[in-house]
Amino acid sequence: MTLYLHGVGHFHPKNEIDNRFLESLDIGTDDQWIMERVGIRSRRTALSLDYIRETRNANPAAAIEASEHSLAWMGARAAEMALERAGVDKSDIGMVVGGGCSPDTASPAEACNIARELELEVPSFDVNSACTSFFTGMKVLSMMQPSELPPYFLLTTAEGMTRTVHYDDRSSAVLWGDGSLSMVLSATVPSPVQIVGNTIYSSPAGATKVVVPRLGHFAQDGRTVQMFAIRKSAMLLKDLQAKYTEPGRDFHFIGHQANLRMLESVCKRCDIPEENHHFNVDWYGNTGASSAPSVVSMNWEKWKPDDDLALVGVGSGLTWSSYMIRFGQEVD
Repeated sequence: MTLYLHGVGHFHPKNEIDNRFLESLDIGTDDQWIMERVGIRSRRTALSLDYIRETRNANPAAAIEASEHSLAWMGARAAEMALERAGVDKSDIGMVVGGGCSPDTASPAEACNIARELELEVPSFDVNSACTSFFTGMKVLSMMQPSELPPYFLLTTAEGMTRTVHYDDRSSAVLWGDGSLSMVLSATVPSPVQIVGNTIYSSPAGATKVVVPRLGHFAQDGRTVQMFAIRKSAMLLKDLQAKYTEPGRDFHFIGHQANLRMLESVCKRCDIPEENHHFNVDWYGNTGASSAPSVVSMNWEKWKPDDDLALVGVGSGLTWSSYMIRFGQEVD
């Protein structure tokens, strides 16, 4: 089933973890080391820099209380931007779907927390598959009967992954940022922007390769995960190229914002020109499930009626997923 995209919004906290700050923690890293390996200059966090400096976030449970913003608050800010861009009142929203890597509460669902923040009394639930949660939520929605869905619904994810980082661990400290993303979608109300070609795959045999324990620190088998991400992203992107490349339309690539060097490897494998590769990982870090669609949102005004955006995601599970955003002419 085709889904129609009516509006998209994003939010990033103001507190900035740049490479100079990480150098000041004296954890064996510097700007040159970070840029060579992951290409990330800066990240945003809902934690105060003083808190990170003083505690190194040794206790992830305490970080939830120390955060300046809850995930619900961040998700609501992204949703408000999406609603404004869509020209849809929040009273028209009939369902909220959430998901992400590390929710504030195991129960209730983060979608319920976001809906409460928005003062919405509608069905709300999460679809979780870590960094591919937004992709998976899109896939689940695309498989539902249009007649059973409300005219408009929100797909929203909010990520506070800096709360899961131990800031004595340079390998994870350089990667993660916080942020949120929301889309106003419909299965029955047309718009000039369509979501097509959803896919989702998993290999649970690799479930131990990327883990965030409940109230624990992020950990991964970095080399294995990087190779997996490059290989699966390239496979998904080549499949989208084969199915959706058309004369007269511009094909763009937006990948999961794990790190810039990984994305550059995918572009090289799939012959994506530099001008058709879009990213924000260099200034915002890996924002988990919010990462790839936040690039769509941050460039919302620049997309043209002949643009095709290929979004590709990978994450723990291990999972890999994709979909296309096709821009067309305005409809009545």
